[in-house]
Amino acid sequence: QVQLVESGGGLVQAGGSLRLSCAASGRTFSNSVLGWFRQSPGKEREFVARISWSGGSTTYGSSVKGRFTISRDNGKNTVYLQMNSLKPEDTAVYYCAATWRLSGEFDLWGQGTQVTVSS
Repeated sequence: QVQLVESGGGLVQAGGSLRLSCAASGRTFSNSVLGWFRQSPGKEREFVARISWSGGSTTYGSSVKGRFTISRDNGKNTVYLQMNSLKPEDTAVYYCAATWRLSGEFDLWGQGTQVTVSS
């Protein structure tokens, strides 16, 4: 079974840090593009970050650029999201995603992990 499983969410005070992990299984992920998205109640899903198969190219959403860092360890089939200087508006369910499509459209999603930032 091909799946992505996120972990590392929780409650943190504003200004704090969290590191999310997403473990992939059931397929070779070393040749995929991996990403993180988030969604808050009543809001549309928001792009957070993506990373190329080699890790050599990363892209970030404007709201997290400079505070979050995406990385991957292909040997462990895991992608990470280091979140620093967290703000209450970062509160959301965070999802990791994978794609092997040339279009870059993500088509495999994890179940999500809750991140809550208190003020």
